[in-house]
Amino acid sequence: QRCVVLRFLKFPPNQNKTPEEILHHLQNIIHFGKHVMKQFFGENYVHHGEIIQLPLDFVRQLCLKIQPERPECRCDKDMDTLSGYAMCLPNLTRLQTFRFAEHRPILCIEIKPKCGFIPFSSHVSQEIKHKVCRYCMHQHLKVANGKWKRPSKYCPLDLFSGNKQRMHFALKSLLQEAQNNLKIFKNGELIYGCKDDQDFVSDWNELARHLKPFFFPSNGLVSGPHCTRTIVKELIQVITMALLSSTDTCRAGDMKTVPISQGRSYCEASAFNKELVRNGKHKLESSGLPRGCLLYKTLQAQMLDMLDIEGLYPLYSRVEQYLEEFPEERSTLQIDGPYNEAFYEKLLDLSLEDDGTVAFALTKVQQYRIAMTAKDCSIMIALSPCLQDECSEQRPVVLTSKSRFTFSVSVLDLDLKPYESIPHQYKLDGEIVNYYLKNVQAKEDPVMSNLFKENEDCTLVLHKV
Repeated sequence: QRCVVLRFLKFPPNQNKTPEEILHHLQNIIHFGKHVMKQFFGENYVHHGEIIQLPLDFVRQLCLKIQPERPECRCDKDMDTLSGYAMCLPNLTRLQTFRFAEHRPILCIEIKPKCGFIPFSSHVSQEIKHKVCRYCMHQHLKVANGKWKRPSKYCPLDLFSGNKQRMHFALKSLLQEAQNNLKIFKNGELIYGCKDDQDFVSDWNELARHLKPFFFPSNGLVSGPHCTRTIVKELIQVITMALLSSTDTCRAGDMKTVPISQGRSYCEASAFNKELVRNGKHKLESSGLPRGCLLYKTLQAQMLDMLDIEGLYPLYSRVEQYLEEFPEERSTLQIDGPYNEAFYEKLLDLSLEDDGTVAFALTKVQQYRIAMTAKDCSIMIALSPCLQDECSEQRPVVLTSKSRFTFSVSVLDLDLKPYESIPHQYKLDGEIVNYYLKNVQAKEDPVMSNLFKENEDCTLVLHKV
């Protein structure tokens, strides 16, 4: 019995699309996953699905049934009930790497890691962007706008560091303040995660009650705070091991990698980093990610944003100006697809030598769209308890002190970010940075500079005059 997910397109009210347009849109999503993102992430990690056509009456009844279950923040768009087309995808809360009867309970952790590097582009106009990551800055603006009640201590650079201590801290921070960056499912049902934009009290005791049969099946621990902390610690350990594992033997395309050493490997706003500074330590260990793991591949795709939005925006304007003069060229430039091998081949040019052409500008724009997609994707880690005699070499396994799990790691939310969203990204970037400079850094600078003065040696540098 195969467990699948149906995905329907959603549009703002009164934005009617013909069935042909819907079909074309869905085909583009599938081709993009198949011909582009599989090249970056590898065969086992990307599940692009297939298009199916359903009876319209069934679709309308389904829509009526699920409407009350949809989060309020998602109800600004209507589900397509007129075309009958949908995408059929595997249920990624289930194990994906092998087929066997799922007679055991399955735990799935969904993580939206966000951008794992600090911009290294010379086009960056504000020095703060070379020190503090986008996620940590954006947290303050989101709290000010009422999106969240508290800023999270999670920093993506800690998760992407490959250093287990930093990764554990990042995952613990996500568990404390899940926002929409972490969800936990048990047998396909959400048991932990933020259900609305406003408030979420992380009830670790309730989570531990769900997780105890997975980590301590013999009921060896009594309940209470110690038990809860132990179970959460085991969960974090398992997630870390799964994230650092490689379950894909195929190489991920011909992509020449962007050197990860570009830019700094830590964020000054990270709670982990601040704690080190307070303790008089300044060196953050970055162990580096294994090349085969999904975090490494995600980071490589993210780092196609080599110019930052500030360096990219003038190139977007160049393409826009060209399209105003020659609107018929839009399809030739493949802005709206088709996302085929030819589209992928153009992404491999990592040159930053601007020759003033539309071709150069377009390549950088398309690379930026891929990077934005990778910055917003979700990683799904499905785990199922596995007895020692059941675990074969074909099944990837992670071990804890008391349990062993067979697992699969997948990536989803890989729709290409719209070309039209670039002006919004440019405007938002300015808002995030300006808010942080005026309302956060101005207050923090005196405190942090005093800490550095107390703990750092002073070095005098003399220059010839």
